[in-house]
Amino acid sequence: MARHHAIAMLLGATLAAASMPAHSEGGKLMVPTIKVQAQSQAATMEWDGVIQAVRQSTVAAQVPGNITALLVKAGDSVKAGQALARIDDRDTQAALTRSQADVAQADAQLTNARQQWERSQALKAQGFISAAALDSAQAQWRAAQAGVNAAKAGQAQAALAKGFTTLSAPFDGKVLSTQVDVGDLAAPGRPVLTMYSPQAMRAVVQVPASQADRVRTAQAAEVFLPANSAQATPHWVRATRVVTLPGADPVSQTVEWRLDLPATATLPGQTVRVRFSGMAAPSSNGAAAAGLTVPAQAVVQRGELTGVYVVREGQFMLQAVRTAPMSAQATTVTVLSGLRAGDTIADNAIKAGLFNASPVNPAQVKP
Repeated sequence: MARHHAIAMLLGATLAAASMPAHSEGGKLMVPTIKVQAQSQAATMEWDGVIQAVRQSTVAAQVPGNITALLVKAGDSVKAGQALARIDDRDTQAALTRSQADVAQADAQLTNARQQWERSQALKAQGFISAAALDSAQAQWRAAQAGVNAAKAGQAQAALAKGFTTLSAPFDGKVLSTQVDVGDLAAPGRPVLTMYSPQAMRAVVQVPASQADRVRTAQAAEVFLPANSAQATPHWVRATRVVTLPGADPVSQTVEWRLDLPATATLPGQTVRVRFSGMAAPSSNGAAAAGLTVPAQAVVQRGELTGVYVVREGQFMLQAVRTAPMSAQATTVTVLSGLRAGDTIADNAIKAGLFNASPVNPAQVKP
């Protein structure tokens, strides 16, 4: 809670920049500085999310037997109806043969019962048998008809089970992972592989239940997509649709949000940053939340450290900060923590990091 409050209090800013250029004074490089000032704006909140396929299916076995063939591997593209794996079908084939024999036997019994019924009708017309005998022959004929229907249903069930020994793709997509190898024992309900449709992806994020009502007022929901082989630079994309699950998780006390994405080359399971912006976030004194942004050139990366050079007692000191995700083309960076409104920092972190660099007199900085 405190973390999100701090983020809300630090988002958005204006900068008062010194108008004088860098110059040399006493052999030292004088680096211009800027004073960071906060201004009121709508709150923004960010959380880590995970990419998930909108259409994803786990293909499982429906009959027992050993896996005799695994026809695809992770990453393969498949078409709807394409065979994915095969299960030993000797048992189901035997059951199908037995059911076919049951149908033939039932047909023979029906033929015999029908002929008996026809003879009984002729004998009853001549007065050679009683009405009870005629009724018995009719009942036997109807029982034989029911026996044929039952045998045919058993044959259809056996044929269906025989078809389950070949696992097919339910839709066009890609194989995400396989859970078995050739020779493994398949059992009804045991997953064989997982596939997904790459055309429709979404980001799933768990929002603390205490913040759910505020997040519902957000004017925009965006996802920060990292760079990959298909997109050269990381960038923010706006969700095409946002869906909130109606309940909260009783253990984590979070609410799941699903953000549908436009066509993208992201992969399921990939971690992304999710941002909700445009929320009215009043502070305890009723004023709107404040934030800080700095020029991109004022931020420096030193291994795992992200920092800016802050003026302390007339000297530059490297100050660690935490920033929102940055793209290569960004001209400004949002600082989430590590800076306060009123701090004076170097306008150019590379120059400030030089041995002989000194800040321009902060008193000369224009507000």
